[in-house]
Amino acid sequence: MGGNPAVAVDLGDVQGLILRGYTMPVARCIGLAVQEAAGARAFLTAVTDDSAVPSVASAQPWTVKPESCVNLGITFAGLGALGVSAESRASFPTEYAEGAVARAALVGDVGDSGPERWLGWLADPDLHLVLVVFAQSAAALESATGRLQRAWSAGWRELGRCDGERLPGDVAHFGYRDGLSQPTVDGVPPSGLPDRLPRAPVGEFLLGYPSQFSGHSYAVPTPCALGANGSFAALRVLEQDVDGFAEFLTRQAARTGMSEELVAAKLCGRWRNGTPLVLSPDTDAPEPPIPAEALNDFDYVGEFGDDRGYRCPVGSHVRRMYPRSSRVAGNAGHRHRIVRRGIPYGPPYDPAHPRDGHPRGLLGLFIGASLADQFEFLMAQWLNDGTFAPGLGRARDPMAGANEPGVGRFSIPCPGGPIVLDGLPRFVTTRGGAYCFLPSITGLRYLADLRPDPNPPGP
Repeated sequence: MGGNPAVAVDLGDVQGLILRGYTMPVARCIGLAVQEAAGARAFLTAVTDDSAVPSVASAQPWTVKPESCVNLGITFAGLGALGVSAESRASFPTEYAEGAVARAALVGDVGDSGPERWLGWLADPDLHLVLVVFAQSAAALESATGRLQRAWSAGWRELGRCDGERLPGDVAHFGYRDGLSQPTVDGVPPSGLPDRLPRAPVGEFLLGYPSQFSGHSYAVPTPCALGANGSFAALRVLEQDVDGFAEFLTRQAARTGMSEELVAAKLCGRWRNGTPLVLSPDTDAPEPPIPAEALNDFDYVGEFGDDRGYRCPVGSHVRRMYPRSSRVAGNAGHRHRIVRRGIPYGPPYDPAHPRDGHPRGLLGLFIGASLADQFEFLMAQWLNDGTFAPGLGRARDPMAGANEPGVGRFSIPCPGGPIVLDGLPRFVTTRGGAYCFLPSITGLRYLADLRPDPNPPGP
């Protein structure tokens, strides 16, 4: 990936969720607004230096897994509210400065997914900070939240919150095992399943290092104490139409003669137990079994020989979101990786009691050094357009794309001609989003020590 040598990273200075998952069963996202700037900055001091308050978790390896981990992201408006100078704010990328509400249409958040339909706190222009708490138990989550709340009360006011909880079997609400594919980042401890794919350079996820593009590093916002070792995240609250998905599988299985599970596998690119279609196109229980540690160790070309998508459709969700070495526009299959941290919300789905009225979905953070080149690119170019890969036309992602109800189509390549699933609805509706900067621990201390900006942002 550009031939850059591995670089040393001070893991103790990096927010932990950027470089590793915590695999904790519960989580909470809390939106805060600056109420009084000095008190708000004092809270940042507390979460970096006060042992009485849960500290922001770093990427430093631990010997004993903690009961909870805290991380936080700051919106562009939050930088101004904390007193960051106009000169410093101007050094941040345009897409971050404009924010998720202004750029919603670019990523397909229109109609029922538009900001006017979002949870109020996520569309609030006073959303300044997103606090994320991961915990080993509900009791640990409440304990950490309570201690944080006492610390933030003097400087911040809460706008809203969302809770998530892992489902039995570590699946998402559509029934698929989740979190199997994460980038292996060069020069840092591995945190996901091993694979033979190119290692992602650390500058694809942290500011201040060589990126995935040869000879290029993403600009570090100024001053360096604030920008270096930071990253960006798109927070997403994604409601999933589990009933509609189940009904679509039943309808298409009856129409095509395929089993519901095979239809589900073709849409995703994996069987619901995580087995990749390209390794096992006919069954989710191949013999011999695929070892758990090998569930991400595959490609779509070379020895795997699936250029035409006969095993795994080119338009399937996982192949679109990471084409690996497939032929795509700009030879870019490995250059738009993203770190995904997600947890479901809502109760488990019971097919025996459909249409129970409970909202279900995913709380997700999509992390990278560039919101434009990673999150927005994936959403606009690969999820919601098909011109990047041969044979897709303008088709959108069958599972998470902004498909117009009843109009979407999905093609399953076959040697005798494609099987086309039509009447594809939109299964995922956006209920909120925010663009956040994830400062380093040094960056948080810089913000905590700020003096008021003599030229604060206007109303």
